[in-house]
Amino acid sequence: MKNLIHKYKHAWVLSYFVIYMVWFFYLERSVTKNFYTVHIKLDDMIPFNEWFLIPYLLWFLYIFSTVSYFFLTSRSDFYKLTAFLFIGMTICLIIYTIWPNGQDLRPNLDALGRDNVLIDIIRHLYSTDTATNVCPSIHVFNSIGAAIAINKSEALKKKKWLTIGSVILTVLICMSTVFIKQHSVFDVFMGTLLAVVMYLGVYVWVGSKQAAKAKEKKLSAEF
Repeated sequence: MKNLIHKYKHAWVLSYFVIYMVWFFYLERSVTKNFYTVHIKLDDMIPFNEWFLIPYLLWFLYIFSTVSYFFLTSRSDFYKLTAFLFIGMTICLIIYTIWPNGQDLRPNLDALGRDNVLIDIIRHLYSTDTATNVCPSIHVFNSIGAAIAINKSEALKKKKWLTIGSVILTVLICMSTVFIKQHSVFDVFMGTLLAVVMYLGVYVWVGSKQAAKAKEKKLSAEF
């Protein structure tokens, strides 16, 4: 048991979810009326399509599986991924707090002229998930973060089917947010921009610092 605890002592990082969930649900309950409506013209050109619910829901499995994989296999990659995700998610919550925002894109599902299981699930999703706290999109941001982690992993980058698959799934998830009218296209743009900033910070800047330190340590050992 002691060895197991030592091996997975990096699990403490996951305690962030407690802070995140409390903060997020507080905003979900408090931001209900007075918020900025995010809406651009491109939103009106995108039709509602319930089939995109499938990749939208796959996001939960995608993020859980990616975090779990690196937690179990690579402490270094796990720290990079969680730093990317958790710092970015915190930035999103700060934005939601100081700039309450939401959207008015959801269609009247009863007026679509069709009904199926996917629409029934979306109807339930609409009733449980408010149309607020949407910009930047955490769905988009986290998906891009997972794809970056997979493609940067030394153990996974050689598995082309996996790296390409992660990119395709990420694109579908980003598309799903606007096709089931959970987000504005602007939310997607901002989620992507935040992901770029976090990539430069975590994988480029910090990564270069770690590489330089490792090189210096190696040279010191040689002499």
